Amino acid sequence: MSSIERSSAPWRQRRTILVTLIVLGLMFGSLFLWRAYRMSQTPAWQQQATAVAAMRVAPQDVPVSLEAIGTLAAVREVSLSSEVPGRVTAIGFEGGAQVGAGALLVQLDDGPERADREAARIRAAFGGVQVARSEQLAATGAEPRELLDQRRADRDQAIAAVRQLDARLSQKRIRAPFAGEIGIRRVNLGQYLSPGTAVATLTDLSRLNVEFALPQQEISRLRKGAVVTVTSDGYPGRVFTARVRTIEPQIDNDTRNVAVQAVMANPGGALRPGMYVSAALALPPQAGALMVPATAIQTSPQGNTIVVVRGKTPRQGGKAHIVPVVTGRRIGNQVIVTSGLKSGDIVVVEGQLRVPPGGEVKVTRFVTASGR
Repeated sequence: MSSIERSSAPWRQRRTILVTLIVLGLMFGSLFLWRAYRMSQTPAWQQQATAVAAMRVAPQDVPVSLEAIGTLAAVREVSLSSEVPGRVTAIGFEGGAQVGAGALLVQLDDGPERADREAARIRAAFGGVQVARSEQLAATGAEPRELLDQRRADRDQAIAAVRQLDARLSQKRIRAPFAGEIGIRRVNLGQYLSPGTAVATLTDLSRLNVEFALPQQEISRLRKGAVVTVTSDGYPGRVFTARVRTIEPQIDNDTRNVAVQAVMANPGGALRPGMYVSAALALPPQAGALMVPATAIQTSPQGNTIVVVRGKTPRQGGKAHIVPVVTGRRIGNQVIVTSGLKSGDIVVVEGQLRVPPGGEVKVTRFVTASGR
């Protein structure tokens, strides 16, 4: 290779590189201009309004109650037992049976008492005959008045003996003092009973007492005849109604609570004495309360907030404003708002988690005050 050819080789390489760079620059420049042109022709993106469900806040009267855990007790319940000793000769009931007032439940051996009563009855009858005869004789003077008085006394003693034996015979019979349900039978035929030995329990399940306690600061709100709503986990969804009958006049020294007793009907004997129940004492309703569904409240370490829609037509949509609120009691799925809202506000009850502060919202569903 000549010296001229060797000197022109580097120049050709540099020219090739330069041409390549120019071509690439033109390609990238054209691409950039094309993208800029396309961007100028595309309309700017706008944030879409978030679809939410909302409701209008309106004042309403809400129920107020004092809640407590209560215990059920029978209005009438007794442990049946014998007053006198004796051997059981008859049993007139089975455990769990319904018995009427005055029903004979247990008969003790009363043979000697019945025999003594028959003798006393005969003496009383004979004494009556003697008194009648003496009254006739004494009227004519054929018999002294003292003898008439003595026979009258003998007759009266015989009659008293009959009555005394009737009382002893009655003690040999255990009867139901009122209608109710018999508990477990604890006596057997032929068993010897000592005085006070338990035979069974008798419970009137038609009415029950509800006994519960409330703090002493609530005593001014208690009234006889007030309605008490009673619920039990044994019967979910079923509500019983009682009325306050007694308010304990003394405050408990240990708990500083006042004891309250209410009486309630027990249809079908559903509830039983000894059961725990939830008792809610109804008070005058709270007027003008603002309530919202629990789903409308957002909770954070900074407190509770609610999204309020504001604008010219908030029922259709508008700007979302985050409003701090103070909440009160919860009643079912509703919560009372004591501060932060005013009557007529449109609050978001569903979809607020997707709404940024100040964002546009569109109300696609308007619910009632009950949240439906």
